[in-house]
Amino acid sequence: MEKVYIYDTTLRDGSQAEGVNFSLEDKLRIAQKLDEFGIDYIEGGWPYANPKDNLFFQKIKDVKLNHAKPVAFGSTRRPNKSVKEDKQIEALIKAEVPVITIFGKSWDLHVTDALKTTLDENLEMVYESVEFLKKYVEEVIFDAEHFFDGYRANPDYALAVLDSALRGGADWVVLCDTNGGRLPHEVHEITTEVVKRFPGAKVGIHAHNDSETAVANSLMAVLAGARQVHGTINGIGERTGNANLCSIIPNLQLKLGFKAVPEDSLRRLTELARFVAELSNMPLPRNMPYVGESAFAHKGGVHASAVMKKSMTYEHIDPELVGNRRRITVSDLAGRSNLLYKLREFGIEVDERSPELLKLIEKIKELESEGYHFEAAEASLELLCKRHFGLVKDYFDFDAYRVLIAKRRNDDIPTSEATVRLGVGGVDEHTAALGNGPVSALDRALRKALEEFYPNLRDMQLIDYKVRIINESSGTSARVRVLIESGDDRRKWGTVGVSENVIEASWIALRDAFVYKLMKDEEGAGS
Repeated sequence: MEKVYIYDTTLRDGSQAEGVNFSLEDKLRIAQKLDEFGIDYIEGGWPYANPKDNLFFQKIKDVKLNHAKPVAFGSTRRPNKSVKEDKQIEALIKAEVPVITIFGKSWDLHVTDALKTTLDENLEMVYESVEFLKKYVEEVIFDAEHFFDGYRANPDYALAVLDSALRGGADWVVLCDTNGGRLPHEVHEITTEVVKRFPGAKVGIHAHNDSETAVANSLMAVLAGARQVHGTINGIGERTGNANLCSIIPNLQLKLGFKAVPEDSLRRLTELARFVAELSNMPLPRNMPYVGESAFAHKGGVHASAVMKKSMTYEHIDPELVGNRRRITVSDLAGRSNLLYKLREFGIEVDERSPELLKLIEKIKELESEGYHFEAAEASLELLCKRHFGLVKDYFDFDAYRVLIAKRRNDDIPTSEATVRLGVGGVDEHTAALGNGPVSALDRALRKALEEFYPNLRDMQLIDYKVRIINESSGTSARVRVLIESGDDRRKWGTVGVSENVIEASWIALRDAFVYKLMKDEEGAGS
């Protein structure tokens, strides 16, 4: 298998995504994870640009990287300035990393209008910067910024920029679709011309996703001869993002026959995607190819029935190859096959001709018609199924709850108070608690009543809370669906409640969250 080198810029280009702000610790943890996964180059940041990146390069020296090479990023020297006098060039050397990447202008418009210098001076800037840096590091990578736009405007000049970098000793020249506006056929055509023009040169691709073609552009560049691919985990980056390595890597390795990462690593791709999503605070889209929760989810009954007989009928790869899993969801579109699959997943064996199975299918469809939505609330679905077959015990006997919201004239924020009455094993509990909202107050009151009997609830927490209006045309009489995500140190789970009253919908979802935690802990203790 021919090797394609993977160059990750999550910590630099990815950090420029709106809403992303990696701490120093985040960056170090991600770098270690990328190294463990088998990424070849990890671009850590621009040491001249901010103190955090300077600290990263100091700290990364103490981190044992077994595979990846850390990379410092910067630019060519400034116009009309000696390369030895340029402070940002000096900062790149002081980073003391084995690889430095510098970008330079390859679009004549940028040279004259943005840099305000001459075309010849820009060529000197590229040559001198690469030649100077090459004395200090193992590899110099040259990013030809706006290369594809530059090539379309003035191909001779764009190629002259690459020639200057290669004469200066650049180990790689990387073609950048900086504006993300080029389409796959253009990238293939232009990359082919570059490879022909510079035989023996090592060529890379750096694509942005403004036209939703960054992954396709990267693959087409590889097919045209590029052997280094830049991108970010989950495609995060400025504007609409960078090329998504979580799609590029499996496409290269599973579909095109190239070696991108060790085979065992590919099975940790989903884990890596979720890890970076957590640290970047950018939720992983459910429908993201390969690594999203819905990437191998089957909702329609026909699909589910077929995929269980032969997976390739509706799955382009085995989900386990990328560390994901097949999910058969249950909804009003689902048939018997979907539910049988889920029941087996829940440890319930039922004959497919059982009348109870048909009753459960009808019950689920009836609930979905009322507004329930189980795809994002599998904990509530598991409880529903197990209750149907009498497999969930009564952990507490609910009597009543009450929520009061009070706001006094001088208060900035209303106060929420909840009271809960319930019984556990014949012992009555009547508790009250304050919260920063009605759901928070209910959660605290319920915990207060139950934690004495079930201490394991102390490690459970509410992670997310969503409310959606179901039948909007009904105005204030509309039903609402509440989705609650909860978690402990072992798992996360989703529960759902539906009612015309948002507090009641919240209570239903909250109660299921607590019961599910107690049930799963008990099942785990008995296994």
